[in-house]
Amino acid sequence: MRNASSLLPGVVPAVAALLLLTACGTEHAGVSGAAGSGAGAGSGSAVPVDEPAVDGVRITSVTIPTATPSPTPSDHMVHADPLPAADSGISATYEVTNSGSQALTYTVLFDFTTDSGAVMGNHSETVRSVAPGATKRGTVRLGASAPGSSRVSRIKVAQVTRVPAAEAPPAPGVCPPSGIRLTNDGGDAAMGLRVVGLRLENCGKRDYALDGYPQLELLDDDLAPVHGVRIFHGSGGISTGSGFDDPARPLVLKPGQSAVSGLMWRNLTEFGTAVNVPYVRVRAKEGAAPVTVTPHLDLGTTGKLAVRAWTREAS
Repeated sequence: MRNASSLLPGVVPAVAALLLLTACGTEHAGVSGAAGSGAGAGSGSAVPVDEPAVDGVRITSVTIPTATPSPTPSDHMVHADPLPAADSGISATYEVTNSGSQALTYTVLFDFTTDSGAVMGNHSETVRSVAPGATKRGTVRLGASAPGSSRVSRIKVAQVTRVPAAEAPPAPGVCPPSGIRLTNDGGDAAMGLRVVGLRLENCGKRDYALDGYPQLELLDDDLAPVHGVRIFHGSGGISTGSGFDDPARPLVLKPGQSAVSGLMWRNLTEFGTAVNVPYVRVRAKEGAAPVTVTPHLDLGTTGKLAVRAWTREAS
């Protein structure tokens, strides 16, 4: 059990593994690997990388094609439609190792940057059900570069989140055995006010009854409970006119119907220790199977979190 005052800020820091992706030099000596190619890019080989892991995630090799001049358009070339952007050929292989005692599902954000650190693109990869002591491997690709973007020369692990595999939100299009799919959105922020939406979809074959508020358990980076945060049913005075003070009403979700709720807080820092809550274990109602989501609650020093009652989602 942890007290909020002992938390480290935020989720896993975006520390890790700035990996120089040069297409020439001694790093290529004796290296073989898959070549990337595409319009405006030459071939490239996978270059092994020996960098420390970031919270169990380590980039093991990088591939970047050499830049080549784009062909000069001919006066006789006519295109009725714009040509699709070619794949950049830039990629990295990575491995995820679970050193914990329970199976975990990892979500890893990779940044593709220039030498100066400017982010030219990013991709999120989900690695499901990594058993204790096991390692899973994958490849992340930049895909097509944005028109006019600067040359990508580095890849880094920007952020890692991990939740118990049995509590991970389902993959898109997958209905859990419970028949209820619970997810959160990316959130919204304005003038220090933060709102993250929760969505509950009945993807099963039976009606699902709700009457009240989702049940929450706040968790720190180690998935241990966070204390010292007051959770309010309703706005808790954080903001008026937000709909959070609408009363809870019973509703029944038919198969295919959805309900929405939300979390609201202010990121204000005055006196005291700021509290960051990377994980929230959510139960749709008492006795429901838990789902751990990652809304990254940066509560500042307010120590207050508002919860909105379940309401039927407009069709």
